[in-house]
Amino acid sequence: MVYVLNIHNKPLMPTIRFGKVRRLLRDNKAKVVKRCPFTIKLLYEVEDKTQEITLGVDAGSKTIGLSATTKDKELFSAEYELRNDIVKKLSARRECRRTRRNRLRYRKPRFNNRTSTKKKGWLAPSIRHKIDSHLNIVRDIHNLLPITNIIVEVASFDIQKIKNPDIQGKDYQQGEQLGFWNVREYVLFRDGHICQHCKGKSKDPILNVHHIESRQTGGDSPSNLITLCKTCHSDYHKGTLELNIKRGKSFRDAAFMGIMRWTFYNRLREDYPSLSLTYGYLTKNKRIKNNLPKEKRTGAYCIANNLHAKRLEHYFHYKKVRCHNRQIHKRNIQKGGKLRNNQAPYVVKGFRLFDKVKYQGKSYFIFGRRQTGAFDIRDLKGNKVNKGSISYKKLEFVEARKTTLTERM
Repeated sequence: MVYVLNIHNKPLMPTIRFGKVRRLLRDNKAKVVKRCPFTIKLLYEVEDKTQEITLGVDAGSKTIGLSATTKDKELFSAEYELRNDIVKKLSARRECRRTRRNRLRYRKPRFNNRTSTKKKGWLAPSIRHKIDSHLNIVRDIHNLLPITNIIVEVASFDIQKIKNPDIQGKDYQQGEQLGFWNVREYVLFRDGHICQHCKGKSKDPILNVHHIESRQTGGDSPSNLITLCKTCHSDYHKGTLELNIKRGKSFRDAAFMGIMRWTFYNRLREDYPSLSLTYGYLTKNKRIKNNLPKEKRTGAYCIANNLHAKRLEHYFHYKKVRCHNRQIHKRNIQKGGKLRNNQAPYVVKGFRLFDKVKYQGKSYFIFGRRQTGAFDIRDLKGNKVNKGSISYKKLEFVEARKTTLTERM
């Protein structure tokens, strides 16, 4: 499938007539504007003949499913992998700043310096990034194909209903932490003020609240906290004690979907009036009836509601990556107060991080590099080419890095 733009950069219907595409490129009547998905721009005027195309969007907190179909065939299929490291990186940045302010120099506390920053409609950076990524990929596909209709499935999750199926009415305002002045007090009460490892055998009267998963990964949710006596807590962090305790069920993804669903839908409707909404149970029913696999792109195909359209044999995998590593020095300080550099050189032997390269006739991306010219190249699924590094002399440059990497699967 070759995607086509007219001379004014407006999308036309794609083509599979590869011979004609080669002749147009050879005769300078068209030029390549994008390698993946392969897109050409015509350099002469043509009549704009288009069909009705429906884009199905299966929104998600980790992966977005996309499928554009006509009544007869599928024209585009993709899965868009979102970044899920923003919360962790923000936590690391916060810890670095606290260290700098508290240990390295004293700064008088300012407690009222953040109240005015959170305006109405404020969203956490991790959620805002994911909503923006949803909007950007829809716009990219709209610039690739003459989309006429968009159908979005944004499932609404009721987290309290998941925890308690019988909840109703005023019970929604009676949360599990009602009556407790902070999370720590609630966790101690929930665990009966008893160490959950030794059950009081250590006879240590001092109790601590311990994070089962790290604060960066699991946060301060009560499901990630447990009561330990000071003895057990100290032994655990010394590495002499092993805890066989798993955290409670995490509702982070469900919470994200609950927060983002209407924000994403309303912002998308501002640009595309022909937008409609569907629900998860309808998509699941269509998928089961047609005996289709449980995949994000398959869900999007069902959402587009052209279930007799012939499906594509391939799809595109998108992966969102960070722009730069902004941490200049490593957090561990060496003897003598020396700081090790945490940033690799911007360009190594003419290559940058996430550049697209060709090795032995196949395309890969650079995921790691050393100053010696040894590179770690992988596909977007994370599969390494081999166990060791590969010399830069064996790599052929294909395309400069972007914040969104694309690979045909």
